Amino acid sequence: MTRPPLTSTIRIARRASGTQAAARMVPEETPVALSYAGTTHAVMMASPADFEDFALGFSLTEGIIASSIEIDTIAVEDVEAGIDIQIRLKDTANTRFEQRRRRLAGPVGCGLCGIESIDEAMRSVRDVRKSTLTLGAEDVTQAVKLLSKLQPMHAQTGAVHAAGFYVPGKGVVLAREDVGRHNALDKLAGALAKAGIGGASGAVVVTSRVSVEMVQKTAAIGASAIIAVSAPTALAIRTADEAGMTLVALVRGDEFDIFTHPERVTSGAAQNVA
Repeated sequence: MTRPPLTSTIRIARRASGTQAAARMVPEETPVALSYAGTTHAVMMASPADFEDFALGFSLTEGIIASSIEIDTIAVEDVEAGIDIQIRLKDTANTRFEQRRRRLAGPVGCGLCGIESIDEAMRSVRDVRKSTLTLGAEDVTQAVKLLSKLQPMHAQTGAVHAAGFYVPGKGVVLAREDVGRHNALDKLAGALAKAGIGGASGAVVVTSRVSVEMVQKTAAIGASAIIAVSAPTALAIRTADEAGMTLVALVRGDEFDIFTHPERVTSGAAQNVA
């Protein structure tokens, strides 16, 4: 069964011109289970779309697999109350995952909930300082502007996050939306892996604040820069600095703040893209 990511609802709209009942599109929020070898590992509240991207991206950014070739099959099952994504790993990856799972308290809910070990929550972040990526100041502002044009669900609802991948000279080459900011980034990671686009070739662009998990997942993609509309947390800044990642946030028009590794952002103009 196909679940639409958006639903029409009736609300009372109070305006200067008067009050009336009117329809409005709102995003669906669906429990999505990510199960490995028949056992649920995580349940996320997510937009019911791009399930294979989600499964692949989550597996990559959480370090469950090192590459997409370690996944044997992905099956999406509608279980009425939500969606269960059944992921089968190949032998070596499955053995490695089983060893890791023994350190976890049980199913992971949202964010870091349910993780037994603090060391697991604060896992080492991939070092991306060797990246040769450079961004002009206009690349930063252009990345956010271009991503805004690739958010059809947000355009209708005003309630959905987006994550995109910006490549200098090409623009935002892929984007994914979801009610959850982490989910949008995981879906982007999966889409990049399926398309064979290396993370070192560009920057991740997000419409949300930057938490430590967003930095960890960006590094797992292999990207050395994250550009955000909202602000970062202190831990995200420290983690990005440790990873050698450029963290740009609070992009407002032509203005933005660079919190870590500013050497990647030059004063030069971006190459013109559509």
